[in-house]
Amino acid sequence: MTPTTILAIKGMTCEGCVNAVRRILLAVPGVSDASVTLGRAEISGGETARLMEAVRDAGFGAEILATE
Repeated sequence: MTPTTILAIKGMTCEGCVNAVRRILLAVPGVSDASVTLGRAEISGGETARLMEAVRDAGFGAEILATE
């Protein structure tokens, strides 16, 4: 089973931000899918620490809501 991580994303203000965060998450090794809305991302695959690092490196805040 592929692990799923749900992150709260802070600092997104528009659809452009949503698309940018989705592209960033999909570029993380091991990620097979990412669903992003304003304030939230659900990611299949990838290591949680790398996901958070990628989001933060892009200038957004990230907080773990759940891992499954």
